[in-house]
Amino acid sequence: MTQRFSLTTRLTLFYTLASATVLLGLGWVTSVAMNQHFEDLDRATLEDKIHLIQEVGGKAISRPDLQENLDDILHSHEGLFVSIYRGGKRIYATSDLKIPTETATTMGAGPQTQSVLRWQNDGHEYRALGALLPSTSAESVPTTVWVALDTQHHAHFQRQFHSTLVVYVILATLFSGMLGWIAAHRGLAPLRIMKSRAQSVTSNKMGERMPVEAVPVEMADLAITLNDMLDRLQEDFRRLSEFSSDLAHELRTPISNLLTETQVTLSMARTNTDYQDVLASNSEELQRLARMVSDMLFLAKTEHGLALPSRERISVEKEVQALFDFYEALASEKGLRLELVGGGSIDGDRLMLRRALSNLLSNALRYATPSSAVSIHIQTHASSTSVHVTNHGADIRPEMLPRLFDRFFRVDKSRAHPESDGAGLGLAITRAIMEAHGGHLSVTSEAGVTRFSLEFPFGLGGNPSNQVA
Repeated sequence: MTQRFSLTTRLTLFYTLASATVLLGLGWVTSVAMNQHFEDLDRATLEDKIHLIQEVGGKAISRPDLQENLDDILHSHEGLFVSIYRGGKRIYATSDLKIPTETATTMGAGPQTQSVLRWQNDGHEYRALGALLPSTSAESVPTTVWVALDTQHHAHFQRQFHSTLVVYVILATLFSGMLGWIAAHRGLAPLRIMKSRAQSVTSNKMGERMPVEAVPVEMADLAITLNDMLDRLQEDFRRLSEFSSDLAHELRTPISNLLTETQVTLSMARTNTDYQDVLASNSEELQRLARMVSDMLFLAKTEHGLALPSRERISVEKEVQALFDFYEALASEKGLRLELVGGGSIDGDRLMLRRALSNLLSNALRYATPSSAVSIHIQTHASSTSVHVTNHGADIRPEMLPRLFDRFFRVDKSRAHPESDGAGLGLAITRAIMEAHGGHLSVTSEAGVTRFSLEFPFGLGGNPSNQVA
């Protein structure tokens, strides 16, 4: 199993690695600069000694005089070696220093100075520089001088410096890693706060929110997003709790009726006619339960996105006229007039459209004032077709309008209309049908006029050409 490191550990390791890389790079640059500095110092020293020897050689009148003068000026220079060659033969040396033969013999009539020569001998490292001396006689044989320095003191200093640098880099890296852990631990403290807040959210305590103002700017967007999610969850949980409560209430009533009526019937002997009446009453309650379960299943599908069973061009005024024929007897019984204004067509499912219109029309007939008109207006716009179902009656209170399309919601909690056999799902189903068509359902209620508006956008068929203005 692959080991997973925490974000604090990852940041600490990254910070430690970055610090170690920077420290090692700085140490390397320092070491290179220091070595170059020592080489420049040694070259300057060698050139200075060569100029001194050349000056002494220019003033010497003979070889013994040259040797005597060189001994006087060089006897106090520790670690400095001088060798003079004439015609490949050494004529002067401060000590037995072995300069590489191939280098010593190549110095001829070339330039007076050359690049610094390096070599090692008996564990010591030397740097040397060669030049030509002015001739003390008429001889044409060139005289070459080599001046060398023992760089052992440089090497000793560099070894100590490197040892100190290694110890410093190790300690500084460990200290940087500790600081990195502290910085990461404190920097991620807002995440731990958000974690504790999230852990405190339960079904009984959903009011906790992420501290947007207390977290860094980089985490503020995450906190806002989480708060939005918690708001949605809280609202969905509230609706689910209300739905469960309303569902239990709606199912309890018909089940209680069935149970009570059956127990009363079985409490004593009954005639066949009595049993038939009880069975007929039970059948009505069972039909109500069946419709309620069917409606609940339909609404449950909408939670996962309801697809239209079929799509076709539908003449809205024809569907409205068919519903008018069906509800004509009920309207006449209540003294209501049915009116249809306008016309148009939509792309959608015929049965779903008829169900949505039937729900709105039955509600309008149920709550309309006697001797008034229930009208349906169909209008065609540039990109949609709208259907308005209007009735005259008591206004719906403004605070009730936002919840009017919730499941099992009834404006009349006292059930002042016992003739209604609905379960409070009709408007919720109508809204679900509109969402399946990509449309919108709205309601207004003022000045004694209640209007439900259905807005159907044009589908793949575009703007219908056979609509009536």
